[in-house]
Amino acid sequence: MASATTKDLSDVAAVGGGVGDTYGEDRGSEDQLLTPWTFSVASGYSLLRDPRHNKGLAFTERERDAHYLRGLLPPTISSQQAQEKKLMKNLREYQVPLQKYMSLMDLEERNERLFYKLLIDNVEELLPIVYTPTVGEACQKYGSIFRRPQGLFISLKEKGKILEVLKNWPERGIQVIVVTDGERILGLGDLGCQGMGIPVGKLSLYTALGGVRPSACLPITIDVGTNNKQLLQDEFYIGLRQKRATGQEYADFLHEFMSAVKQNYGEKVLVQFEDFANHNAFELLAKYRSTHLVFNDDIQGTAAVVLSGVVAALKLLGGTLADQTFLFLGAGEAGTGIAELIALEMSKQAKAPVEEARKKIWLVDSKGLIVGSRKESLQQFKKPWAHEHEPVKDLLGAVKAIKPTILIGSSGVGKTFTKEVIEALCSFNKKPLIMALSNPTSQSECTAEEAYTWSKVI
Repeated sequence: MASATTKDLSDVAAVGGGVGDTYGEDRGSEDQLLTPWTFSVASGYSLLRDPRHNKGLAFTERERDAHYLRGLLPPTISSQQAQEKKLMKNLREYQVPLQKYMSLMDLEERNERLFYKLLIDNVEELLPIVYTPTVGEACQKYGSIFRRPQGLFISLKEKGKILEVLKNWPERGIQVIVVTDGERILGLGDLGCQGMGIPVGKLSLYTALGGVRPSACLPITIDVGTNNKQLLQDEFYIGLRQKRATGQEYADFLHEFMSAVKQNYGEKVLVQFEDFANHNAFELLAKYRSTHLVFNDDIQGTAAVVLSGVVAALKLLGGTLADQTFLFLGAGEAGTGIAELIALEMSKQAKAPVEEARKKIWLVDSKGLIVGSRKESLQQFKKPWAHEHEPVKDLLGAVKAIKPTILIGSSGVGKTFTKEVIEALCSFNKKPLIMALSNPTSQSECTAEEAYTWSKVI
């Protein structure tokens, strides 16, 4: 296969440019920056199979001559805008969201620039396809729809060799890693190795909405097994067919991973822990926050978004944060993370100890209202929310007892904000704030329509 020569270098910008200005993609590779006199670019058939540089029918006459594409493409030249119009027409003809998801993933694998152009220009329509709720179904069926790797799979088979595995990834300038062990995917539970759809989807959004270079993003799935019996018996499951590693074995494996990441990519690489189970998420964040640049979206990211929503809603509710009484359904990573950030902001605004602010916030878990009499049996991250109160077994009872002004759902259990619950909330609130946050949509505590209808605020 012929490769580009020196005379072709003037045409390289036409192939490698375009999206670079829009998405922050570096024009040159590391090799080009270090040794520009040896710069080369894929050409001909291999260029059409390179998703980063392939432009499909958008290659101009000049580019087709310079890069040996004559005969490999039909004679028509179709702009990126025309291709986008055609693809959106095709996507809209699909009736099943998962078919749309698979079509978009196919596009990303053959024409990365067009994929992000499509996503940016149609974000409201495509966001539910690329991420929740459709990505949840994609993860459940990931083994059946798997075609080619979109990130790194690091399993227990690679114990002692994780650094070598990281070096197998072709990009060196990694800035953001989103990693999951698949134990708590959305509200769907343990999906093991098939949780890869979450890091892939999240990083696609970081590029489309945040401007992070695609080549700087690395999705990783840590496969330590799964306790999902259905997956273990599924002939198409792509992960380790064993029960999850726990305890010291798990801790040692994650420590090797974190050490290898730092060694391979440096201290400035951001590691985002995604969809880890509660018992691991808090420990990992606490363990590595002083040695690595780490972030947990479920604990910290969700909390920041919800706090901003609550602050915005105060314009309608009236009063300050300290004037509100909060009741959460769900006391996991998201629930306790949101509660703590609200308490910290309340403490800052009121210039009072955070312990006092926490007393305005109540949590309900699967066993009922978290109260002082349960403190000895609670997980460590729930203990700050065990206030003195008589036991209450269910959400409806908690609503009537606590009389919250703000009700927040992070339980991962659908249909739990019932008509009775919302009517009880409205009996002592003219304008209650109801935030049903669990996803995918099937696991949401209630729909927006139900909240509006039952509260009769409209």
